Amino acid sequence: MKLPHPRGPLSATLDDVLYAQPGSGARLAEAARLALESASDVVTDDDVQLSLYVMYELAYRGFDDVPPDWEWDPDLLHARALVEHSFERELRGRVEVPRGIAPDRASVAAALFAMTAPTPGPSVARFVAKRASRRQLEEFLVLRSIYQLKEADPHTWAIPRLTGRPKAALVEIQADEYGGGVADRMHCALFGQTMRGAGLDADYGTYVDQIPAVTLAGTNLMSLFGLHRRLRGATAGHLAAFEMTSSLPNRLYGDGFRRHGFGAATTLYFDEHVEADAVHEQIAGRELAGELAQQEPELCGDILFGAAACLYLDDLVGEHTLSAWAAGVSALRVGP
Repeated sequence: MKLPHPRGPLSATLDDVLYAQPGSGARLAEAARLALESASDVVTDDDVQLSLYVMYELAYRGFDDVPPDWEWDPDLLHARALVEHSFERELRGRVEVPRGIAPDRASVAAALFAMTAPTPGPSVARFVAKRASRRQLEEFLVLRSIYQLKEADPHTWAIPRLTGRPKAALVEIQADEYGGGVADRMHCALFGQTMRGAGLDADYGTYVDQIPAVTLAGTNLMSLFGLHRRLRGATAGHLAAFEMTSSLPNRLYGDGFRRHGFGAATTLYFDEHVEADAVHEQIAGRELAGELAQQEPELCGDILFGAAACLYLDDLVGEHTLSAWAAGVSALRVGP
């Protein structure tokens, strides 16, 4: 993929240095400090979140004409750490984490199911099912593409950091996400099929320039958790919340696309998740998160934080999307 267009001084500095050889990024840390000082909200700041996304993407598929050694460049990692610490600190100060939960399988699983219980009221899934226009369905896919085209990859970082039953549970979930070893059944491939069915470009990273900061933040959160061993508990909690809030919405998403006449090949991604995630939520809540808390009680707080942060950012993205659509404007980012 190509480097996205800069959205401010930090992403412009990053864009400039990444085309040079690793070892030439000494100015990145100062640019990061200045960007963080000037940001009114690091969670929704375009410059900060795009820069973090670019720095994380070096650990995934990289960018055209960017030397791969930048992934482990000390100057870049220093700048990334500054942004990460600010992002994590802000989220820890905002999200509400249940207190007094015993670090055992049953208690943690019960807390997670309570946190993710369906609620009445407006939601993107209900809007898509009943009201979304064809253009809004396309926007919905573009917004989701930033994660769905690499679906499961951020959580997979946690596999070598777990042992025993939690590790086996995560492997079981991820094996399904990767299509059981069948390339065209991988969930990222199925999502690409849905995008093509809707007339969109399914190439990885095509729409990054149109993704607003709040949506980038949701994907960055997964990478933050996945790339740090100390946050393996948060990864488990995030995945549990992600799976527990997937099955019912995907049924509604599929209904919305069928309402516009899309066929089974295009809705397969959503239909697949209705059944798969109903199973995954049980595995993630009990065998992964619950067992991990019991195995490593000191991680219980992070498990619940990971779930709460997932839900918080999902709500922010939903509010952004529904507010834009209610106002009759695009939920995508417009401009360079």
